Amino acid sequence: MNAFFDTSVLVAVFYGDHIHHESSFNLFVQFDPAAACCAAHTLAEVYAALTRMPGRHRIAGEQAMLFLDSIRERLAIVALSGDEYVDALQTCASRGIVGGGVYDALLARCALKAGASSIYTWNTRHYALCGPEITQRLRTP
Repeated sequence: MNAFFDTSVLVAVFYGDHIHHESSFNLFVQFDPAAACCAAHTLAEVYAALTRMPGRHRIAGEQAMLFLDSIRERLAIVALSGDEYVDALQTCASRGIVGGGVYDALLARCALKAGASSIYTWNTRHYALCGPEITQRLRTP
């Protein structure tokens, strides 16, 4: 697997006036499910973000589902098993990753599971505690 997409990149794909739209979109359209993926949890994060954006950027659930269909057309979906989930949380505990940082750590674990050589995100700082096997793969679009 060549690429793993973080939620921050995927949200930017769908907003033409987002500061990172152009580079995120251009990267997104280069891939297909054989070469790129995202976490199953990312689908929920994208849905939540798109349906709770402030003001005119907020979209209805039905429209968000259309965007999720676009993600599923371009990216393979990676999920952790129950045991993998617990193992990832144990790693979080041992590294001092707490609070919301756990979600990025779980996404990072999905990227490792998929064998992604690059993790595309606009939140590189959030992955900093995940260790060198993650940080060496981080890229911005």
